[in-house]
Amino acid sequence: MTPEDIANKLLLKLLKAGNQATAGVRQRPPALTATQIKPYSSIRNWHQKQQCEEVFLAARDVGAISFVRDKLNPVDGLVERIDLIDTPALARFLKQTTHAEILAEAKSLLAPHLAQHDVLELVIERWSRMANVRGWGPDAAADWVEAIMVIDHCVGAQNATLSSVREVSARLLRNSKRIEQLTVPLDVLLQGSLEAAARTPPEIWQELGLFKEEQPVLLAGNVDIVRGRVTARLDEPYTGLPASAIHAATGTIDGVLTIENLTTFHSEAKRHFDHPTLLIYTAGMPSPAWTAMYRRILSSIEIGTPIHHWGDVDEGGFRIAATLAKASALMGHSLKPHAMHPDNVPLELRRPASKRTAQRMKYFAEQAGWSELGEAVLTAGFTVEQEAL
Repeated sequence: MTPEDIANKLLLKLLKAGNQATAGVRQRPPALTATQIKPYSSIRNWHQKQQCEEVFLAARDVGAISFVRDKLNPVDGLVERIDLIDTPALARFLKQTTHAEILAEAKSLLAPHLAQHDVLELVIERWSRMANVRGWGPDAAADWVEAIMVIDHCVGAQNATLSSVREVSARLLRNSKRIEQLTVPLDVLLQGSLEAAARTPPEIWQELGLFKEEQPVLLAGNVDIVRGRVTARLDEPYTGLPASAIHAATGTIDGVLTIENLTTFHSEAKRHFDHPTLLIYTAGMPSPAWTAMYRRILSSIEIGTPIHHWGDVDEGGFRIAATLAKASALMGHSLKPHAMHPDNVPLELRRPASKRTAQRMKYFAEQAGWSELGEAVLTAGFTVEQEAL
């Protein structure tokens, strides 16, 4: 590392402290003490030390910093402390952009989308404290705008069939792999939360009606399903079919239970494959194609038949329930929760939830028409994954 590199690295560290002070996350005045500038003071070659100091002098000349030398030799003695005078000036000297400038640009880019995605307020607030969102900082604000473009496109399309994620990405963003690179902002924007658990890419794409490798819908029960070419009883313990191939359910059906998690679905399918209850795996948040299939099935089932959903007792689980409840209502049915009340959860399985998470659980429970359950989860203030039950 050259002497100039050493000096610039130290000044970059000082710039970071200046950014922190501007953001209000640092209380002490930004400065480099003798201990912190040891890479400079440890240089043994006098000429190299002079080269390092020339960088400090140049930064001082533009009004960015000041420094203090050895008291016994205040003219040309060893630099013992460097103080930040002007953060923007130091940034310009180092050919950098201040955090405040990056944040201002990010706010400008995201401002038109705040009404549509209020989680962006929380994203910006976190960025203002120099904290990232799942590793993404304000310098990536343009990527969040692209993610919004993808969501608008997919939600606007409301396709009842799945589309290839790479084909949509190539058409929309002129890069077949671009959507795959936007997993984090897509997940945060779709869930509307910074605290919700991160989902896998396929789960995120599914909600958008996209797939990399299309997965079949899993169904179980002693139930007949009307398909494109045949009406047949589901195999045991379950059957996987394309969503588009499922037209209706027929015969005797004493209830429908949608299940959020795969492990739980498999367990229930093995236990109840011979019962006339239709079990359907949602694979997390249902895709538009899955939801269209779900509506077709419900339209073929007698009104008054019990329709239930079993999901995680967390923000995502109630968000899924709200989506299913809306689809159920359109078909004249009323969705009820299955084993999602806090009283169903043993004490040792409960995980504390933040106040915001509990409030959002309540909100989505109310959206599902489960107001009493919403109050119960808010009061309980914990989450639990379905598999634990």
